[in-house]
Amino acid sequence: MAPQPTAADKFSFGLWTIGWTARDPFGDATRAPLDPVEAVHKLAELGANGITFHDDDLIPFGSDDAARDGHIARFRKALEETGVVVPMVTTNLFTQPVFKDGAFTSNDRDIRRYALRKVMRNLDLAAELGASTYVFWGGREGSESDAAKDVRAALDRYREGIDLLAQYVIDRGYGLRFAIEPKPNEPRGDILLPTVGHALAFIAGLEHSDMVGVNPEVGHEQMAGLNFMHGIAQALWAGKLFHIDLNGQRGIKFDQDLVFGHGDLLNAFFLVDLLENGGVGGVPAYEGPRHFDYKPARTEDYSGVWVSAAANMSTYLLLKERAAAFRADPEVVEALAAARVGELKEPTLALGETYTDLLADRSAFEEFDPVAAGERGLHAVRLNQLAVEHLMGARS
Repeated sequence: MAPQPTAADKFSFGLWTIGWTARDPFGDATRAPLDPVEAVHKLAELGANGITFHDDDLIPFGSDDAARDGHIARFRKALEETGVVVPMVTTNLFTQPVFKDGAFTSNDRDIRRYALRKVMRNLDLAAELGASTYVFWGGREGSESDAAKDVRAALDRYREGIDLLAQYVIDRGYGLRFAIEPKPNEPRGDILLPTVGHALAFIAGLEHSDMVGVNPEVGHEQMAGLNFMHGIAQALWAGKLFHIDLNGQRGIKFDQDLVFGHGDLLNAFFLVDLLENGGVGGVPAYEGPRHFDYKPARTEDYSGVWVSAAANMSTYLLLKERAAAFRADPEVVEALAAARVGELKEPTLALGETYTDLLADRSAFEEFDPVAAGERGLHAVRLNQLAVEHLMGARS
């Protein structure tokens, strides 16, 4: 029997995920719009503890102040009734035609100013609802024509925008952290900051880089042929994993947004193992929300939507169980030692050793036998097979 999620698991869903009406470039919607209040109550029933949203998910674009206040009041009441929290908020800077050439990096200065005001208004709401993280996905920050976008100037404007908004948050005392979400393409032909590595490099040049991290998404890295677990490991290494988006992807193609694990299952296994067991002493390496940013299949009615939402959480918990069993298996412990995995944590130079000492150490070069060292086996295939066996339930 699959384990049942609880609030302690910190599972959260975007309102735009379960509320996706399944309209795509080739077909009309197959589901009616979902009331955000119903979404909150249903997620609470399923065991999730968080819901996230873009401003336009909760408050239809163009709403006047009275209508806006009404939408917020209904949503807030549902949160209070269920205990569901809002760990993250973001802004829609990609749907409306005004953003067709970008928001922070639009060639049009007045559009850039409008985008900043739209975000500032939603930052106020995020703080009111107790969010701790604010995500920036620059889905329109890019180009299809290399001639039509000065990329260096665009990065200047991107930095200017994030710096201004960070100062706004600091001055208002909101306590929010920012997380940049990379993606290589779709909807733009080429999106700025396409991978975790690009985003980390950009963040290093920000005025308030300490409060800006990344929000990597499974499909966004894998659609570029990259190893998502490696990207998360680098984000953790940099101390910049502020949020994470979980879903499934099968290969280099469009962003599929499948249920978590319904793509590269082995990579999902190692990802969960990293998140849950990758800290010092085997404790979780990441304490934030396990956030699902997927799209329920267009073939499903709303009963299928809720089945798919539950499937995300169930798959994560099953992988968590399998990863714990993998780590506790004496044969795995022996295989890890045989592969010398732990040795990589030992510094190459001893404490206090310098390159002068290294040059004086004849065993490091003059007496070292590189031929014999090159004949050593790593036993990596055995380790991978043990992981597969645990994943498939062949080992308890």
